[in-house]
Amino acid sequence: MATPASTSANSSSKRHSILPPVSQAGPKPPVQFSSSITIADSALLTGSHTILAGSESVIHPRARLDSSGGRITIGRRCIVHERSIVGGNAATVTLSPSRGSKTSDTLLSPLPSSAGVTLADYVLVDVGAVIEAGDTVVGEGTTVGVGARVCAGAVVGKHCTLTPHTVVAAGDVVPDFTVIYSKGLRRRDLRGVPELRNKGQARQIEVLRRMIPSNPGKFSS
Repeated sequence: MATPASTSANSSSKRHSILPPVSQAGPKPPVQFSSSITIADSALLTGSHTILAGSESVIHPRARLDSSGGRITIGRRCIVHERSIVGGNAATVTLSPSRGSKTSDTLLSPLPSSAGVTLADYVLVDVGAVIEAGDTVVGEGTTVGVGARVCAGAVVGKHCTLTPHTVVAAGDVVPDFTVIYSKGLRRRDLRGVPELRNKGQARQIEVLRRMIPSNPGKFSS
């Protein structure tokens, strides 16, 4: 039996958001979660379509998954960071103001009638990034950087890197191994390190699973 001191130590080692708690607004979506996912109690899930999450994926506190427009599919060993948004109606989702900006940016991409999002295995969606709904696809091993945006209907290939605050336009197709910079410049990533990056993400997930209190039962119907 754990002593009060050991229970306190275990609790303090877990990662908790320092931001105010969020409330669950809107309909509660059906979910299909692998038994090995880690999803924070303060993640926000809403919508009417199914949200699927594959094995060993991690959903951080205050991450938002919105299946209002269509199914959200998250592959194996993905990481969705705090304050990121996956799915939702692009006409109503807003981004937090970027450094030096006085107002939030509104996403204006049109929302198709059937508007899902697919994140393949080993995708990383960094803090404050947005993946708009609209049959949008992010390929295996791709990193969507801090505050970056993938607009509705875009298809981002495998092992791409979207640097912070970059935008992939609605309907754009990004080839595999592309690096995109904030001013729209692109180059081919010829380092040939996708397996090394995937192994690094797997190690990061091992750490996060020990740090983030997980409560997948909260989101079950």
